[in-house]
Amino acid sequence: MPLWLQGVLELGQAAFLSALLVVLPVAAVWFTGGSAARPAASAARLAGQGWLVMHGVPLVLRFPPELGAGSPTGLLQVIPLGLFLVPLLLAWRAGRRLARASYTDQLWQALLGAVLTYGALGALVAFFSATPDASASVVAGALIPPVSASIGLVTGAYREAGAWSRLVGVDFAARVGRTSQHSRWAGSYAWSVIRSGFLAVLVAGGLSAMLLAVSIALNWTGIAAIYQRVDGGAAGATVLTLLQLGMLPNLAVWTMSWSTGAGFALGAGSSITPLATSVGPLPALPVLGALPAGVLEYGYAALAVPVLAGLLAGWWFFREGENHFDEWLVLQSRQRWLTWTASTAALAVLIGLAAGVVGAVVALVSRASLGLGRFTDLGPDPVALGAWLALEVAVGAVLGHAAGPLLEREPRRR
Repeated sequence: MPLWLQGVLELGQAAFLSALLVVLPVAAVWFTGGSAARPAASAARLAGQGWLVMHGVPLVLRFPPELGAGSPTGLLQVIPLGLFLVPLLLAWRAGRRLARASYTDQLWQALLGAVLTYGALGALVAFFSATPDASASVVAGALIPPVSASIGLVTGAYREAGAWSRLVGVDFAARVGRTSQHSRWAGSYAWSVIRSGFLAVLVAGGLSAMLLAVSIALNWTGIAAIYQRVDGGAAGATVLTLLQLGMLPNLAVWTMSWSTGAGFALGAGSSITPLATSVGPLPALPVLGALPAGVLEYGYAALAVPVLAGLLAGWWFFREGENHFDEWLVLQSRQRWLTWTASTAALAVLIGLAAGVVGAVVALVSRASLGLGRFTDLGPDPVALGAWLALEVAVGAVLGHAAGPLLEREPRRR
């Protein structure tokens, strides 16, 4: 089989399996009569729109005049990160299979065929799923779904090959080895700083997810009451639960923003921070019953989450042993207290900046807009989250790097 054709089949299979995640719930609702006598073709278009939204494609909504939305159109923009992972992981599996079947100088054929196939399928789905109430741009349908597919294909192929040289035919390690020693030290230092910042965001996100889980558990009664008020039946409750599961990673990012003090918004004019919560009417989404209400007496304790993440990042950097800037300062001055202070301060600033940039990007991806009224502003402000996260992670990185020698003391020998 030609490699380009194998790429077509692999990504076509990934598109089909990811579509089932949307088609099956929509079909269940339609068969149980929960779509208000909607014809089968209309339900199929709705499933197509759901597949596009799962990949991050925005939908243009058109509101009837009697709704009083203030604007005849709106933009539904949301990337449900939990659902977004499904096509990404399927593409990751396809990338491994394609790398296993390709030689070094032939992999591009399989990847090109796979990405073009996914783009063509996205364009077709956008074209045939358009309705008078909602539609997606054919260009957006052709360009945005291949993003997740490309990320999964490349990372999966690299995981199978084990080195970039087997993928692109270029040995980057050999090229780096031909550079000067100072360049290699600078590169190692910068790469360790970037990984430390990423680790800080990962730890802060994991701890925030735990806070979210605790809040959901403590407010389960209110969440169940919203389920009862919605009264969508078994099929409707299943679809609603699936939607909330897909949005859980987004909510974890919003919780991380809350723990930094930057907070997040659930509509224009709302503010949810560790000190106080101020929101207006909210959509009937059961998970929103876990929101804190009013003034929180000990909400400021959540600020320890990003500081702890920075502490672990600073400790990890110390264990990595790539603090070449400190080594260079030692060669310039014999005042150890001065060189240690300068190198630690610089390290904390750089790790904080790396964490702030990563956090801002994650916040930007997690934001959402329902395109209606005040619900065009959902999620954290990326700039505010990045600034607060950078500051708090930098403080923790100083503590973690300073505590490194105490935590890594070698055992005494007899």
